[in-house]
Amino acid sequence: MKIIKLETQLVNLPLPKPIKTAIHDMRSVGCVLLRLRTDAGLTGEAYLFTLNAVRLKAFDEMVKGFEDFVIGRDPHHVTAIWEDIWAEINPTGHKGVTIAALSTIDTACWDLVGKVAGKPLHHIFGACREAVPTYASSGLWLSYSLDELQAEAQGFLDQGFTAMKIRLGSMDQADDVARVKAVRDVVGPQTGLLVDLNQGLSPKDAIRLGRALEEFNLIWIEEPVAAYDLEGHARVTAALDTPIASGETEYTRFAMQAMIEKKACDILMPDLQRIGGLTEMRRVAALAHAHNLPISTHFFIHQSLSIAGSAANCISAEHVDWFEPLFNESLEIQNGELLIPGRPGTGVSFSSDLTRYGI
Repeated sequence: MKIIKLETQLVNLPLPKPIKTAIHDMRSVGCVLLRLRTDAGLTGEAYLFTLNAVRLKAFDEMVKGFEDFVIGRDPHHVTAIWEDIWAEINPTGHKGVTIAALSTIDTACWDLVGKVAGKPLHHIFGACREAVPTYASSGLWLSYSLDELQAEAQGFLDQGFTAMKIRLGSMDQADDVARVKAVRDVVGPQTGLLVDLNQGLSPKDAIRLGRALEEFNLIWIEEPVAAYDLEGHARVTAALDTPIASGETEYTRFAMQAMIEKKACDILMPDLQRIGGLTEMRRVAALAHAHNLPISTHFFIHQSLSIAGSAANCISAEHVDWFEPLFNESLEIQNGELLIPGRPGTGVSFSSDLTRYGI
């Protein structure tokens, strides 16, 4: 089997309403959809995204720029393809747009591998579970009022979630504490609560806030300080009893190795687009496991479930519903866990009716 065509499609999915975190203003997610077509009639699919579709065409051009590395290749040689592209991008860098393009191609190749075998990827990787704990991460934004937070928290409970994430980092500790209290008052003591500071605070302020939030029994505090401030991360991690989760902004196993060496967090959160695709995410999961660290997958829930189902140290998968219009299939939640699809490959396929989102 050979790959005979690389196709991309650009879409922009609007969010229900504008939302904010400590460092983001978001109105939409622009996506580059990749299809790798083969002479066997099978198609491998994957996507990347940018907030508000910013510089989406640059990402598209980067993906298409690697066409020569996949046309005529057997997708089973996915590791060779990964390594060839890795070598090619040395002059332009192993972070940013280059890795996003590599990640998308790599994931599409793995989707083909699963489809050829007629098996879901987590079975090919070596399954350890058929469902994984999840948490609602499509709401409870920093821009919401307390009433909006409470209404949405109740909505997540009604959808079957047993855990949910709140965005903080308002620079007003009393306001952040009030936001967590408002949600806890609605969901009760048994529901898992996580908070995300979105890199919004200094180490001292993050420690001060973390101590003030201890009474709420949080699962974790995420990205408390700037992603590049590993020393600051380490200070916060050492100072607080509440676990610190981070790593979604890091690229490849080399950045994750640096986080581990600096003791920058308690839980690593690889992001499929930034980490280097499924090939590199498997390496990162193994690296974390070797250091007795858990991982939790960031975004890309449809494709990342193959990792969640095969990495024994994966404790959860983030549930974000922004990308659901892309797919023909829906994910299912039971008892607070996401069921991992048993369909071949990643278990999802792009909808053929996305013209209304076209760019």
